[in-house]
Amino acid sequence: MKGIVVRWLFLAVAIFLAAYMLDGIHVSGIPSTVLAAAVLGVLNAFFRPILLILTLPLNILTLGLFTFAINALLLMMASGVIDGFEVDGFGSALLGSLFISTISWLLTSFISEQGTFQYIDLTHKGGNRWE
Repeated sequence: MKGIVVRWLFLAVAIFLAAYMLDGIHVSGIPSTVLAAAVLGVLNAFFRPILLILTLPLNILTLGLFTFAINALLLMMASGVIDGFEVDGFGSALLGSLFISTISWLLTSFISEQGTFQYIDLTHKGGNRWE
């Protein structure tokens, strides 16, 4: 449960950074950012798998690049539900979804399922061996 909360907060940070860095995404404050992260998380959990299955032939044809369009569509859906979160158009949604996905992935790659930071400690054993 703690891991979900940490990932949710990291998604909120990614949305806030996207609104700060990109011109086409606007948030009115911290509460709307946190709510946008919650709505985007629910949309990604429930609708994204359905959309990926429905668009599988197109996704295969574009070698997976259509997934970015699905992410942009979900970001626009989240902005339609929340008053303080706005996305200007599909181009802004596409760029914003790329930015949010990258930042969120970077932040959550260090979090375990229990919500703690994880890392791999390697020691050099000589030559090309690491353990």
